[in-house]
Amino acid sequence: MIDLNQFSSFFIPLTVAALALISAIFILRFNVKRSSPKTKKYHPIATSPLNQVLNYHRLFDLLTDLSRQYKTYRLSSFSRNEIFTTDPAIVEYILKTNFPNYGKGLYAYNIFNDLLGDGIFAVDGDKWKHQRKLASYEFSTKILRDFSSGVFKGTAVKLARILSEISASNQSLDMQNLFMTATLDSVFKVILGIDLDGLSGTYEEGARFTAAFDTANGITSYRFVDFFWKIKRFLNIGSEAKLRRSIKVIDEFVYKLIKSKIEKLNNPHDDLQPVTTPTLCILFDVLVTFVGFANNFILQGKKEDILSRFLELKETDPKYLRDIVLNFVIAGKDTTATTLSWFFYFLCKHPDIQEKIAKEILEATKVRSNSSIEELAAKVNEETLDKMHYLHAALSETLRLYPAVPVDGKICFSDDTLPDGFNVNKGDMITYLTYAMGRTKELWGNDVEEFRPERWLNENGHFQPRSPFIFTSFQAGPRICLGKDFAYRQMKIFSMILLGSYKFKLNDESKPVKYKTALTLHIEGGLHLRVFSRNYS
Repeated sequence: MIDLNQFSSFFIPLTVAALALISAIFILRFNVKRSSPKTKKYHPIATSPLNQVLNYHRLFDLLTDLSRQYKTYRLSSFSRNEIFTTDPAIVEYILKTNFPNYGKGLYAYNIFNDLLGDGIFAVDGDKWKHQRKLASYEFSTKILRDFSSGVFKGTAVKLARILSEISASNQSLDMQNLFMTATLDSVFKVILGIDLDGLSGTYEEGARFTAAFDTANGITSYRFVDFFWKIKRFLNIGSEAKLRRSIKVIDEFVYKLIKSKIEKLNNPHDDLQPVTTPTLCILFDVLVTFVGFANNFILQGKKEDILSRFLELKETDPKYLRDIVLNFVIAGKDTTATTLSWFFYFLCKHPDIQEKIAKEILEATKVRSNSSIEELAAKVNEETLDKMHYLHAALSETLRLYPAVPVDGKICFSDDTLPDGFNVNKGDMITYLTYAMGRTKELWGNDVEEFRPERWLNENGHFQPRSPFIFTSFQAGPRICLGKDFAYRQMKIFSMILLGSYKFKLNDESKPVKYKTALTLHIEGGLHLRVFSRNYS
């Protein structure tokens, strides 16, 4: 048996020293071998693997600081260059102009594979094209749009009821945790057609899955700077042992749900069994249930959730379906939940903007001052959502400063020359820095650090989108996020129902708020708020 404490106290200092020595040797050999000033030129070296490890807690700020010195720079590792850029011309080149030459590659695939398998976020080539084509079709259907909007409204109403109880008790709450739970409920309903009901806090399996998924997300992200993760995985020690345990919990939960869904589809009459839930006594829930049954009859058996529609296309391999589910979960849960968390943080720091959005909600929905949460939710529809230009701008401004996915990288498949004239070699990684681009004065002006939704509005007060090669939160080109409109709709529905009903304040104005370095940009330690009922005058 290995004593992990003794092993760590000996292993960690030794590996850090070894890493520094090996890095120096390899960087020297690598650059001497590749230096050929007559034919090729490379971007300046601005950082090292060791520097990234030491600054991991503030990694995205480190990369931003460096990007202010060099628009594009590189890190030389053991076997290739890693190029970091905030240059929109390069972003457009790798995501669109020369799209076939840049993809995830085996490097990213090996890092993501244990968690995401062969899902769309981990693969290239035919596997990516196949899933992209199927997902593109599903996300373009009116059935999914209407179904998902109904799910988002139902979940937002449940969340609003919880806030009502907290408001009455004058307690603080972790809003990020509630958003994580609510978006997970939503995404499981949309993907699997299953009520996870995590907001009730009674589904223990769902809670274990959520905790395991968040742990696996963080450890998978750390692999990008952990040069010994493969050794730790082989020995099943440290973070990799924890990751393996987390993935076991994830797999047991997801495979069980897939099996249940397949059985229900093979026995369609089970869908008409009576529903028993403690909330059926509430009129709104009765109406939602009735409308749901009515829609099923109107659609003549057509399935609304994504998994059912994939099954109808004869996609029945459990492993393939598991990978699809987890990729959609990471896309639909963490991204919207973290964005909503940062959004509400900004609204607490800027109460005037919070009130301006509340006024826009009132004007768009025309709700009365004494309207109930359910009455407000009934007024949230496609027509009123389209009127929420300032809300849309404020959400986009949040994504500019705190993008859900702060960096994204692609592997170069064959030697190339970038638009700035510098060379990139086969196997090199090019990472565009979404977080840093949102903080670049040349792209956004001298007030780049300021939260100002007005920068997204034209002279008529209507939302004005920016180039996806500057605002890269949803990628661009052939890889542009299929769920972009889906995500905005979810965030706007949640925001309208919550901000139309409550005011929010930080529990501790003096406490600094920081991000947690991971694949998605969580608020470290959560977002602790106080909530107050909103009384319109």
